[in-house]
Amino acid sequence: MKQVHIFVSGRVQGVFYRANTRKKAKELGIRGWVRNLYDGRVEITAEGKEEDLKKFIEWCKKGPELAFVENIKVEWKDYKGNYKDFSVVR
Repeated sequence: MKQVHIFVSGRVQGVFYRANTRKKAKELGIRGWVRNLYDGRVEITAEGKEEDLKKFIEWCKKGPELAFVENIKVEWKDYKGNYKDFSVVR
């Protein structure tokens, strides 16, 4: 089990990026959260099996249909087990 901290930039707000991120995380059994930042980026903390997190990161690079991802920054961390599900933080 691992944790990743992700920042996604581009056209990622107002295009259902957070809702679709939550849906994809649930499909993969990933726990954590996603939120919009004031600077226009999306921030994600996710925990799960390393192979599932790699699939999740690949999805985050594209996002939902209306999104245009310009850049993604991923930081791998040790698993903490702090989350019971995956939520959208407002």
